[in-house]
Amino acid sequence: MTSPPDFAFSYLPTPIGLLELQGSDAGLAAVTFLDEPGVRSATALSDVPTCLREAHRQLQAYFGRELRDFSLRYDVCGGTAFQQRVWQVLQQVGYGRTASYLDLARLLDNPGAVRAVGAANGQNPLAIVWPCHRIIGASGQLTGYAGGLPRKRWLLAHEQPAAQTELFG
Repeated sequence: MTSPPDFAFSYLPTPIGLLELQGSDAGLAAVTFLDEPGVRSATALSDVPTCLREAHRQLQAYFGRELRDFSLRYDVCGGTAFQQRVWQVLQQVGYGRTASYLDLARLLDNPGAVRAVGAANGQNPLAIVWPCHRIIGASGQLTGYAGGLPRKRWLLAHEQPAAQTELFG
């Protein structure tokens, strides 16, 4: 996904790596893990662009176990109509809960779309904020995560002791 030139960036260190936040005055556009060591450094809070300060603050609160639900404005570019529907349903999976790809497909009234739901989940532009890490295989096992399975495992453990294998909480 390429960004319009008016998007601002900031970099947030977390226990599971550096996050790049991208957004505009309209809202948050992307939260991405950066795996290239030394490519970027953390943005000092005083240097975080105004349009990203609330997202920066809420992500810090999430990692500090002070926030369970994000309340942000979004400015996500792209995504097919189907992907956007998946991302909307994804936001319904509560903190400390998990759901399967089949659960999401059923919520979309399309139980045959499990693979398409998985692909859309993998294209989620807002890691952590739109909780794709909470989506697991129908058997209960961890399946792919764009940030890597160790991060997915960490995020699910971070949301303990509340974690239960249910869709809504």
